[in-house]
Amino acid sequence: MPRYWPHPGAGRGQDIGRVDVSEPASISSGIAKRYATAVFDLSKDANSLAGLESDINTLSAALDDSDDLRDLMSSPLYSRSQQSDAVVAVARKMGLSDTMTNTLALMASKRRLFAVPQMLTALRDMIATGKGEVTAEVVSAKSLTKEQSDKLAQTLKASVGSDVNINATVDESLIGGLVVKVGSKMIDTSVKSKLNALQNTMKEAR
Repeated sequence: MPRYWPHPGAGRGQDIGRVDVSEPASISSGIAKRYATAVFDLSKDANSLAGLESDINTLSAALDDSDDLRDLMSSPLYSRSQQSDAVVAVARKMGLSDTMTNTLALMASKRRLFAVPQMLTALRDMIATGKGEVTAEVVSAKSLTKEQSDKLAQTLKASVGSDVNINATVDESLIGGLVVKVGSKMIDTSVKSKLNALQNTMKEAR
């Protein structure tokens, strides 16, 4: 994705603020949940949950594909105004709803853009719950085919007792297998994970 925002050294570089982007995961999760709840409620009241689901998919795909966008949301080198202007421009370019666009602008003004990925995950869970589904976060070494995704969803449905919505991402560093998370339950079949566990065991034995 091309850049839609100024270089951090341009324009109003004098008012650059700093933010600790390594805040504890629990804090980030709490922040993300609050924004997700607000966005979900606004979208539900406006009968636009289908539009919200489209926003989530579009923004998630953009974050997966664009290093520049991820940098914009996590870098402390941009001023609040630079982040806000840039993220609004990107949101409009992607055709996101006013609700999502305004939420991103607010998060930028509060130095909270780092919580966007977790907010999207929380929103997926809320939408899935409304449909009587659960969301499975799936990481694989290669992109899953539709047939593989459907088969995995059926397998997980038999395990959890509900329809399962697959949110798949790719991590090429995985040697093989899958890393699947359904709620707080982790189902890890990756070779890499097993090797890491073995290494840890060997270290502990020394």
